[in-house]
Amino acid sequence: MIILENVSKSFSDLRVLKDISIEIQDHEIYGIIGQSGAGKSTLLRCINGLEDYQFGRITVDGVPVSVKDKKQLHQLQKKMGMIFQNFNLLERLDVYDNVALPMKFWGMKTNTPEAKKKIEGLISLVGLEDKIHVRPRELSGGQKQRVAIARALVLDPQILLCDEATSALDPAITREILDLLQRINRQMGITIIVVTHQMEVVKQICEKVAFIKDGKVLAIGKPEDLFIRPSKEIKAFLHESSELLPDNGVNIQLFFTDESADEPVISQMARKLNLDFSISWAKLEDFRSNIYGSLVITVDEKDKDKVLKYLDEVKVLWEVLS
Repeated sequence: MIILENVSKSFSDLRVLKDISIEIQDHEIYGIIGQSGAGKSTLLRCINGLEDYQFGRITVDGVPVSVKDKKQLHQLQKKMGMIFQNFNLLERLDVYDNVALPMKFWGMKTNTPEAKKKIEGLISLVGLEDKIHVRPRELSGGQKQRVAIARALVLDPQILLCDEATSALDPAITREILDLLQRINRQMGITIIVVTHQMEVVKQICEKVAFIKDGKVLAIGKPEDLFIRPSKEIKAFLHESSELLPDNGVNIQLFFTDESADEPVISQMARKLNLDFSISWAKLEDFRSNIYGSLVITVDEKDKDKVLKYLDEVKVLWEVLS
């Protein structure tokens, strides 16, 4: 659906995007994650043509994104809905008219039976049918974001771009908004790109993620693959440091990111090898309703080789920690 090839962008002498290449599949929920200032929002604005880029190429559904071809760009932008952190609702308009606003922008009538049915249907989809004639100042932050989502869907986009869409919301409301985005993805088949610095967002809904730092893509993969066994840069982003581990014995970290996460590996190993060991550290996390994680066991030096051999046999990834 979306292909970025060696995309670079500068503001004067400041390079904010550096040779970025990403492929996003149709119907995918794709995360772009990194700290503030990494270039995430700029990248999103290049995808929908709100910002130009100097080098490389971006195509959406096979069509190049170029600010030089205004007519073609406008047609592409019609395929892309966008929601923002600060909602961008007009206070003088009620919920219905805020949702209808893109239709008015494109010169479409909003008072026909078909238009009313569509707008009211989207308001119902986001759970605000009882707020249809309420103005934004009377809504909570989560309700405002629901209005923004309905507005982004009113032109039947193929792609939904979310720029820090949950950063201003509390954790409970964030989960509700993410559940709504997943439902939209499943029911409407819309490709969703989520730009965020929130790990919970990525873990809950993203099937794939690109980690960006200082305008460069440092890693691409499934969230569980990147964050259960993180690189040095991702550890710094996650604010993870070396855990305090025993210095008597061998510390072995086990990683569970596939079907092995559901297997009783630890108890089976203890019985089969007839040995004792300590569980010194563990972390389990929810990735799209799958529990993945890692743990550290401490074994005697004499048992190290047979433990590692067993882990290889049952296809569990491991690492000996110094």
